[in-house]
Amino acid sequence: MLIRIDANSSRPLFEQVAASVRSDILTGSVVPGDRLPSAREVSETLDINLHTVLHAYQQLREEGLVDLRRGRGAVVAASAAPLAELAKDVADLVARAGALGVSTETLAAIVTSAVSDRPRMEKRP
Repeated sequence: MLIRIDANSSRPLFEQVAASVRSDILTGSVVPGDRLPSAREVSETLDINLHTVLHAYQQLREEGLVDLRRGRGAVVAASAAPLAELAKDVADLVARAGALGVSTETLAAIVTSAVSDRPRMEKRP
């Protein structure tokens, strides 16, 4: 697994690390049960602070994408399994909207409206 960051980006490093892992989950490059590199290894490889990587891993845990296990480190959670299929569904939706001439902004507004109309899900422990 290759975690990518852009040192010139204005986006915080922990968000970049989390986004890189999230992307690998969405593409199926990593699957439930796969171990992520240790926070120390990522920190040393990318030359960033250990706590930055731990913050990223904690964010992924809060999203339900990663389990943090003492002695095993960060492991892709079983709940991440449907994400690759969901990403395909979203890509199909975007393609359909494009074929219908729906702008990106309008599609985003439709999705935002649908999200705000659904009952709030409880945050994972």
